[in-house]
Amino acid sequence: MPLNAHGQPIGDPLPGWEPRRPPGPVVLEGTRCRVEPLDPARHAADLHAAYRSAPDDRDWTYLTAGPFATAADYRAWADGASRSADPRHYAVVATDSGQAVGTLALMRQDPAHGVIEVGGIAFSPPMRRSPLSTEAQFLLMSYVFDTLGYRRYEWKCDSLNAPSRAAAERLGFTFEGVFRQAVVYKGRNRDTAWYSLLDREWPAAKRAFRTWLAPANHTPDGRQIQPLAALRTPGTRTATEG
Repeated sequence: MPLNAHGQPIGDPLPGWEPRRPPGPVVLEGTRCRVEPLDPARHAADLHAAYRSAPDDRDWTYLTAGPFATAADYRAWADGASRSADPRHYAVVATDSGQAVGTLALMRQDPAHGVIEVGGIAFSPPMRRSPLSTEAQFLLMSYVFDTLGYRRYEWKCDSLNAPSRAAAERLGFTFEGVFRQAVVYKGRNRDTAWYSLLDREWPAAKRAFRTWLAPANHTPDGRQIQPLAALRTPGTRTATEG
């Protein structure tokens, strides 16, 4: 650890550091999906139909928005969201059907320090626990780290949201702690669990994502052969996660 002239420990130097660009209205092409700016005229009807395919409204419990009883309600939300630069909302469009099946956003943008958060993740039943959802996350991570050059990619959720916490860990984020009474939403308290992925961790994470997403890692019916976590830990092999 470096020391200053007073013998005090200080952070590692960052020579040549410059503020990064904020995320833009980009289109990110993958094999199974495309991530593109949320466009209510093109995406809202597909998204509402995909969300309504769920048997109940539990997917909205830990999100600040929703549930949306009607297509008009969702369109009104999407109209506002599409005009926002922070959060900047993106739709996930399935390559095989051409239909929008989920959304996610880049938010709490801090270009001066190279920090950004992925949030507002609303994946419909057709894409959850599928290679498509993993690819969508990978495409956005690649954009943040490889194109924009950010140093820190954050994931935050209600500390009681077990599925979101499991997803963060599966994707390679590191748990950093719980911020107590951090947020009020939907008339209740939220203790927020914090996770992060750093630029120095990204190369290994990217290799694992690419290997996991490759056709050779999936059976003909779409089931994975090796889980993502195992690919981040060489020598580990487990049964399929589903």
